[in-house]
Amino acid sequence: MKFVIIFGPQAVGKMTVGHQLEKVTELKLFHNHVTIEMLAPLFGFNHEMWRLVNKFRQDIFEAAADSDMYGMIFTYVWGFDLHEDWDYVDKICKTIEDKDGEVYFVELEADLEKRIERNKTPHRLEHKPTKRNVTRSEQDLLQTMEQHRLNSFEGEIKRENYIRINNSNLSACEVAEIIKNRFAL
Repeated sequence: MKFVIIFGPQAVGKMTVGHQLEKVTELKLFHNHVTIEMLAPLFGFNHEMWRLVNKFRQDIFEAAADSDMYGMIFTYVWGFDLHEDWDYVDKICKTIEDKDGEVYFVELEADLEKRIERNKTPHRLEHKPTKRNVTRSEQDLLQTMEQHRLNSFEGEIKRENYIRINNSNLSACEVAEIIKNRFAL
């Protein structure tokens, strides 16, 4: 199985790129808000919600790794200053690689102005109801950026199957083609 993890800060375009990559490959998109949007209305953004989000995701990763599916795309906001986020990504990779799957890292970065603009797009708001209060969502975007490092330092990610793309001036279709070609998906 091929497992593509697309990561970067909020509103950088992870899900949108994932949708486009799904269209041009046999990969299936499992963006990070699938589980969040299911559980937030029930529990709010509390410890129990995040516990269940992580449990459901892990169960899905394990089932996918055991399946005969071609591959999956997962999106994630990775706090590079948070040890637990590194551990979480390592756990996902181990789940896939222990079943002889291949993991591909795609890091997206974009200018803050572009991310604020993308935070309000109809596509994002359609798929992420918890982002529909765009004022609150933008405040969260800015606050998270101040509190955490959401893009890696150069050379920090040591994996062979890694690409970093500044998609400030690229369409999601262009980025998906770059990813598809780079990793022969």
